[in-house]
Amino acid sequence: MAIVTVTSSLRAPAVARRAAAQPVRCLARPSTATKKAAAPAKKEVQLNSTLAPMAALAAINPLADFLQGQADYFSTLNLPGWLVQWGHPGNMAVVLFAMGFYGCGYLGWRIRTSDNADEVAVAQDLHPKLAVGMTIFFALGALGGYMSMLMQGKDMWSSSHFVTGVIGLVLLGLQGMLSAFFEDDPNARGLHAYFGSAILALFLVHAGLGLQLGLSI
Repeated sequence: MAIVTVTSSLRAPAVARRAAAQPVRCLARPSTATKKAAAPAKKEVQLNSTLAPMAALAAINPLADFLQGQADYFSTLNLPGWLVQWGHPGNMAVVLFAMGFYGCGYLGWRIRTSDNADEVAVAQDLHPKLAVGMTIFFALGALGGYMSMLMQGKDMWSSSHFVTGVIGLVLLGLQGMLSAFFEDDPNARGLHAYFGSAILALFLVHAGLGLQLGLSI
């Protein structure tokens, strides 16, 4: 027993030095409390992403109520029936052909195809201004068209004219965003030109559907 004790005491310092020389490695794992604390944040993000479109849809009702009030007021003015029925189509036709087909379509393609530096400079100056103006007037015209239908006691939410109008306005917003990539992507200008021409074709179909809708009232 004494020999064993001495041998063990002699080996003890060596074992201690060997244990001290080896680095201690450990892997930190998140505790259960940390995981539980992170869970509410994920639920909050999911809740916010769900409420965002609901909030956007909720904003439609106040706008519809406002337009209904305006339509009720203008109905008391005893405006001519032809003005209520064809005022919106007439205004939008001017915007489409003057600002759309000339300002956006013709001038836009002259920027790409013309060899006249002066003509290109004028087109580059007018094209973006008329494009923005067309988008604004189309958005305001959509509100005016909706008021016109309310004054005539008609519902247009499910009509093809309404659907193509909404799609056209969304595409105009995307078309404007393409101009931000002109300097970085050389193909963006070509896409902008052809995409814009397709949008104008859509609005031409939209105008035809609006004419059909007006004649059916």
